[in-house]
Amino acid sequence: MTDERTWIGPAPIAGDLRSAEWRDLPGRTDPLTSELSKVVGGPVGAHALVGRTRFFTPMRVLMLLAVVFLSLGWFTKAGCIQQAPNGPHGELGLDWSGNRQYTALCYSDTVPLYGAERLIEGAFPYKKSWTEDGPGGQPQVRYMEYPVVSGLYQYASMGLTKAWRSASWLPGAIEVAIYFNIVAFGLAMAWLVTVWATALLAGRRVWDAALVACSPLVIVHAFTNFDPLATAFAAGGMLAWARRQPVLAGVLLGIGGATKLYPLLLLGPLLVLCLRAGKIRSWLPAFGAAIGAWVLVNLPIAALFPTGWSEFFRFNTDRHADPDSLYNVVTSFTGWAGFDGQLADGEKPVLLNLVSLVAFVAVCAVVVWIALTAPRRPRVAQLCLLVVAGFLLTNKVWSPQYSLWLVPLAVLALPHRRILLAWMGIDAVLWAPRMYYYLGESNKGLPEQWFTGTVVIRDLAVIALCALVIRQIYRPQEDLVRYGFIDDPAGGDLDQAPDNPPTWLPAWLRPRVDLDMATAR
Repeated sequence: MTDERTWIGPAPIAGDLRSAEWRDLPGRTDPLTSELSKVVGGPVGAHALVGRTRFFTPMRVLMLLAVVFLSLGWFTKAGCIQQAPNGPHGELGLDWSGNRQYTALCYSDTVPLYGAERLIEGAFPYKKSWTEDGPGGQPQVRYMEYPVVSGLYQYASMGLTKAWRSASWLPGAIEVAIYFNIVAFGLAMAWLVTVWATALLAGRRVWDAALVACSPLVIVHAFTNFDPLATAFAAGGMLAWARRQPVLAGVLLGIGGATKLYPLLLLGPLLVLCLRAGKIRSWLPAFGAAIGAWVLVNLPIAALFPTGWSEFFRFNTDRHADPDSLYNVVTSFTGWAGFDGQLADGEKPVLLNLVSLVAFVAVCAVVVWIALTAPRRPRVAQLCLLVVAGFLLTNKVWSPQYSLWLVPLAVLALPHRRILLAWMGIDAVLWAPRMYYYLGESNKGLPEQWFTGTVVIRDLAVIALCALVIRQIYRPQEDLVRYGFIDDPAGGDLDQAPDNPPTWLPAWLRPRVDLDMATAR
């Protein structure tokens, strides 16, 4: 009897043979991913139906990868929540003996801040003050030094910690260890939101978000401080803008600005791009909502505890150049005394503050000129990366975890995997010389120049990323994101928008039309 089956395999061929052939398949197009894919069977087949997987969708795979790397990030910090019977009567306490926080590379701000910010006492941030030795040994009144959302997040985590400790049926541990784990869980959720939003912003290149999920910087810095909260708001704000919801975008960016400053910086690139496209009316609701959200979040704390609320601004104005800043790098290698010279105890770095501000304004002016004169309107992520990277490079403070700000923006702006992994790897490795520099040469740590030399390499890598982005802005035909009918997946109202700059713009601030591109169109 003849077998009349017309298929080969365990089941009939699907009736619906639609395939998302427009989606980028890195297993076919990227040599690095192609090699890595051999671990799970190799690149997708030439005749496979793309986008038809029922369970292991790209988003679920990205979430799984992110959880794996966040777990690795937790293990890198676990050494700093070790317990030891080091109390006055043998009680268990935090074991940082032998400078464990540096030698084990596990330092996290969340652990010492639990006591330093008086959270362990159950104190409300911005209301509680304490006295510590200030410049010249003079007593100085201090308050919570973080923006409102970050401070309230710490307070909420403290409340959950106290509740956990009071529940006898829950596993016990020293209080600061429970606090760290609660904080880490919330930060992990925030980073998952960042990955999710980045994947949606990537459009046809959804797999680019795997570099956000699997970044080496996640392993090192996901739980160093509270920055994943800010990246979640920033990525969410960009996604809302891409979905043509400017008010929601503004609200998220405004709340993000009350968490860390940088989400508010993203409003600048949107303004310039809307100016070029003649769509200022699309930007105004986002700007108004951002300012309104920031004010609504800050106003209650500022009204009730004005001195505590202003501590964040006072602290950042008074602090000197951080070890990671370019200003300190120059001092480290040349012995230069800095713009303010040798400051006495308590003196503010007035000139350094001014130079840092002017340098950032100059960077923004260059970005504006690039955005308005490029032959084709730049993509949102490209300008956002240039502005945030410029802020970090010119600022007097580049805390190590700030590099997380760049990860989603860099992935969206420059989806070249090997280049991005090279930068992320350099930035992640910087953590080791930083910790051993803080350890001190007397404790067999590294000399300062070993650390600052690595900072130079990190900064050069970031500058190289920006240079490549600028190159692609002026050569849009080399931009991997733009593909056929796709212009700017994160553009929102700017996507596919023609140039329509206002008439008052001078000629030198108008697009330089490439004749070859114009002919090709």
